[in-house]
Amino acid sequence: MTNYAYPEVLIDTQWLAEHLNDSKVRVVEVETSPQSDKNAHAHIPGAVLWNINDLLLPNLQINLEVNAIEKLLSQSGITNETTVVPYGSDPGIGGFIFWLLKLFGHQDIRVLNGGYKKWMSEGRPVTAELSSFAPTEYKAKPIDQSLRVLYEEVQLSIGCPDTVILDVRTIQEYEGEHFLMKPPEGSERAGHIPSSIHIEHILTFNEDGTFKSFDELQMLYSSHGITSDREVFPYCAVGGRSGYIWFVLKYLLGYPKVRNYDGSWNEWSRLSNIKSV
Repeated sequence: MTNYAYPEVLIDTQWLAEHLNDSKVRVVEVETSPQSDKNAHAHIPGAVLWNINDLLLPNLQINLEVNAIEKLLSQSGITNETTVVPYGSDPGIGGFIFWLLKLFGHQDIRVLNGGYKKWMSEGRPVTAELSSFAPTEYKAKPIDQSLRVLYEEVQLSIGCPDTVILDVRTIQEYEGEHFLMKPPEGSERAGHIPSSIHIEHILTFNEDGTFKSFDELQMLYSSHGITSDREVFPYCAVGGRSGYIWFVLKYLLGYPKVRNYDGSWNEWSRLSNIKSV
C-alpha cells in the first residue's frame, strides 16, 4: 500500500484484527442493504451500527447539520481522538465515510482495504451482536467547504477544459435508464450532467474488494483525460459513491483539486433551470 499518495489512511484486515479490543479504535458498520441480506447478522466484533438513513435527510440529501453528526458520533462512543474504521457491504462506503468525517474535521479515519468482503473471505471472526458504548460529547468543526462543490459552480464548469465533471454511477443511470436504482417514475428526470465523463466507481476495485494499484488507478483516470492538473467534480445519485471517488482521487492518487458534488443527481435533476442529457 506504500505506492499510494497517503498510504497511512489505509489499514489491512490483519491490522484491524489486532486492534479489535483497542479502546481508541471504533469500528463502524454502515448498513446500506436490506436487513434480509445474508450477512445482516455477521458483524465485525466491536462494531457499532449506522444505518444509511442516519446519514440522509428524507429528501435523500446527506445530512450536513453539525449537531446531527455530533449526535451520531457521541451515541457511538466516539471522541475527537478516536480512530474510526468504517465498513459495510457496499465496498465504497469506507471512502464515503472518510469524506463525510473529514468534512466535519475528524482527524483519524482509516479505510479497510478490501472491506467487509475481504474480512469474510479470510474467515475472520464475526458476531451476531452489535456493540454499544458509553456516549461521549463529540464536538465537530464547522463544515470544510473546500471538500465539496455546489451546483452553481458545477453548472459553470460544463465544457470547461480545466475541469472534469465525473459521473461515477452505473451505466444505466448515466444513460438515463435508471433514476437512482430504478426506472424513473412520475416527474423524475434521468440522464447525466452535460459534458460529464462516465467511470463507474466499482472499476477502482479488484475482485477481492481491495483497491487497484496506484498505477492501475492512474491509468483508469488518465486514459479518460482525468489528470491531476485538472479540477475534478465527482457526482453520483446522492453523494455517497462520489464521496468514495473523492477519497480515491485525493488520498490514493494524490490529486490536489477534487471536490465532491454531494448534491449529485438527486439535486441536479430536480432543478427546473438546469439542463440534463
